[in-house]
Amino acid sequence: MTAKKSFLLPDLGEGLPDATIVEWFVKVGDTIRLDDNLVSMETAKAVVEVPSPVSGKVLRLAGGAGDVIVTGTVLAEFEIDPSQPQRAEGQDTGHHHGAGSHAPSDGDKVIASDDGGTISAAGTAAPQGEAKRDDAGTVVGAMQSSDAVRSEQAVAVGGVKAMPAVRALARKLGVDLSRVRASGGEGVVTMDDVKRAAADGSAKAGSAPTARVVAAGAPAASATPTAAPSRSTLSQAGKPMRTQPPGVATSGQPEQLKGVRRNMARVMADAHAKVVPTTLCDDADLHAWLGKQDITARLVRAIVTACKTVPALNAWFDGEQLLRTLHPHVDIGIAVDTDDGLFVPALRNADMLDGAGIRTAIGRLRAQVEDRSIPASELSGFTISLSNFGMFAGRYATPVVVPPTVAIVGAGKLSHDVVAVIGGIEVHRRMPISLTFDHRACTGGEAARFLKALLDDMALPQ
Repeated sequence: MTAKKSFLLPDLGEGLPDATIVEWFVKVGDTIRLDDNLVSMETAKAVVEVPSPVSGKVLRLAGGAGDVIVTGTVLAEFEIDPSQPQRAEGQDTGHHHGAGSHAPSDGDKVIASDDGGTISAAGTAAPQGEAKRDDAGTVVGAMQSSDAVRSEQAVAVGGVKAMPAVRALARKLGVDLSRVRASGGEGVVTMDDVKRAAADGSAKAGSAPTARVVAAGAPAASATPTAAPSRSTLSQAGKPMRTQPPGVATSGQPEQLKGVRRNMARVMADAHAKVVPTTLCDDADLHAWLGKQDITARLVRAIVTACKTVPALNAWFDGEQLLRTLHPHVDIGIAVDTDDGLFVPALRNADMLDGAGIRTAIGRLRAQVEDRSIPASELSGFTISLSNFGMFAGRYATPVVVPPTVAIVGAGKLSHDVVAVIGGIEVHRRMPISLTFDHRACTGGEAARFLKALLDDMALPQ
């Protein structure tokens, strides 16, 4: 009797409950060998390749590109070929989940589906042999995970060599990879190649599929595109139509959150449930600044000064055990906004960097976030956060404190304000500052003194 095996989606090294299918490297009926690439999956941070756990024939695949699969549920089913190499039972595959990566399941659990969402990634392979880590990063906080991380490699599918994330971006931008001119080594299509083709329209693909939803346990089925109905203020009888109150009907297309945004939603909800936030606001007066200065570097320096003056806000807090940890160093989480969602990479040892070092480090972190090559270890472990939302708009805000940190500084939009001075009035350049802190971990007086130290440093000429 031929043996069959169900393969469950393993923990892909992020500690997250699900992942999104980017692309299958096989189809039902294909034969695959042990450890050959089976599928690429998007997690909250990266697109990773999942290898086949067996050698044999593919009997069933759970869902299609864009489907969200719950960790620990069936990803694929195989008919084992005993004549080919097989992994011994219980042997570690490098990924983990509670039920075991080869245990049988009651069925697939596809919890969301559409045409893939927004994905961005680098066009070169990630470094291998990274040291083990105790805590993996997420886009907006820290979550536990396994120590095993798989590196991405360019895979040839349909005669085209490209990273899984590059294929995902091509799908999103409507680019036919087979028509893209590859500039990478050994004919690999890179991220820049796809962006260039999308910009000049030289490799347009066919019409993108419409969004679809796959019910749990149901086989994936293609959806037939339908033309959007034309809008009119008149009924078919030619009479004016009565408008409907909100909630009666929806005109938009519901969209399941995927990847980065999905994890961001979870972390924000967790922060809302676990933090007692209070916000203080004031303005940093920059009137005394001499010459052109790096605003972000000055903000970082001011936060470091405030952390040294009032260490209570440069801390972690365990609300369940009521434990507070004050940090001797300052690692600042810099909020980076992307189309995929919010990333918070850590600016390590900010208290030891000068202005040039701060700018170089931030530039590196932003570039790694942009091409999705940032190591997971750089997305966790910060001791305080900075959100420079004023780069876009807004003066004051109530930034969200993400546990275990106890404070976040928000910098608003620069403005020129009329300020009363002795003997008259002047126009000063000022920056609105918002400080949100967890009131369980520090007092209002500590927060106010922290804010004053920050404002005083920002006011210095240089």
